[in-house]
Amino acid sequence: MRYEVRLSGSGGQGMILAGVILAEAAAIYDEKNATQSQSYGPEARGGASKSEVIISDEDIFYPKATNIDLLLALTQEACDKYIGDLKDDGILVIDTDRVLNPPKGNYRVVSLPITSIAQEKVGKVIVANIVALGVITALSGVVSESAIENAVLARVPRGTEDLNRKALRAGIDAAKLVM
Repeated sequence: MRYEVRLSGSGGQGMILAGVILAEAAAIYDEKNATQSQSYGPEARGGASKSEVIISDEDIFYPKATNIDLLLALTQEACDKYIGDLKDDGILVIDTDRVLNPPKGNYRVVSLPITSIAQEKVGKVIVANIVALGVITALSGVVSESAIENAVLARVPRGTEDLNRKALRAGIDAAKLVM
């Protein structure tokens, strides 16, 4: 099993941190092999950014994601820029608050208001990346819920654990409604 995830959005949305957390959930808590890589435009904050995570039961000999199983797109620009590597039977997860024209293709599109969920259910837009991790976990099953929760709690700033746990749960619950 090799599962490739690309998390994309704009600089400042926490895609790099989300990728690190997902990789750590797989490697540390679920004891799978995982690699994580990232890139962002020269604008950093505001430009398109992506984080890629490869999770496998076997050794990972090529650490670049080229045949994406799941693409998370939190902005239209990121969606348009990174959709090309999504495999035909993959999953495109879009934030309906910011991706208004999802591209057509032979993949499943899961449309959720990720930013609104973060604001309305958790009270802070800044945790949209953690909401997205909950969505990815529920849809893909590539890491266990306990692994992602442990990885989130190990990485978030001290004092924000309850907020981030709530964000993760909101994402998992939202995804389960569309499964």
